[in-house]
Amino acid sequence: MSLYSQESTEDTRDELETLGWYHYDLSRHAAEALLLSNGSDGSYLLRTSNEGAGCFALSVRAKDSVRHFHVTRRDNGYIFGFHQFSTLHDFVDHFANQPLLGSDTGTLIVLKCPYPWRVEEPSIYESVRVHTAIQTGRTVNDLVANAASLGTKEGYLIKQGAIVKNWKQRWFILNRYDLKYFKDRMSEEPIRTLDLRACSAVQFDYSQDRVNCFCLVFPERTFYLCAKTGVEADEWIKILRWKLSQTRMGR
Repeated sequence: MSLYSQESTEDTRDELETLGWYHYDLSRHAAEALLLSNGSDGSYLLRTSNEGAGCFALSVRAKDSVRHFHVTRRDNGYIFGFHQFSTLHDFVDHFANQPLLGSDTGTLIVLKCPYPWRVEEPSIYESVRVHTAIQTGRTVNDLVANAASLGTKEGYLIKQGAIVKNWKQRWFILNRYDLKYFKDRMSEEPIRTLDLRACSAVQFDYSQDRVNCFCLVFPERTFYLCAKTGVEADEWIKILRWKLSQTRMGR
């Protein structure tokens, strides 16, 4: 290998080590789960491919599916189709400014938002379910966007009524800082959406003479909810408290 080739290879390796959206040995299945659960249209990440040395896969979310594209590293940069780029930042800058990736249906795919590999999350949640884009403190060229946390959870809870203090089962969906509840799982429109940025506390509650009960304290009302098990109630409390901690940190 020539001295130039050796230096170029070291440069590309150094770039990968500092790249905020390179997910190393993340599997194809896990990449799809991350992007579909927490990403948005145009979210993308780079991962190592099993095609061999110097081979990578660019996984991009296109609406409700994830497409995977081959990227090959050579001594003088990266090759994608008929294009060649000296750095991955050049690669992203090129594809972020024009639609060039077409799916099987002809839908154009644009690289919009990198999906970071470094995340903060409640310890009870596996990495596929709870992620947040973070501020790295590096330059804007890191392409790791600041974003609200994207932790998600859903399930049935028993909720106390506001006026008539009866208890009814409702389907709850937590996404970003919105906690929505529906009449049932099949309902399309929520009964109400609670903005957790206005919530001051989440805690177990023993005042309602019900097991596995917890409450969310808002300025205008305290919402009382019950889970089927103590473990499930604890999971809801932990992720809701984590959401509150993110709002207080200004994220």
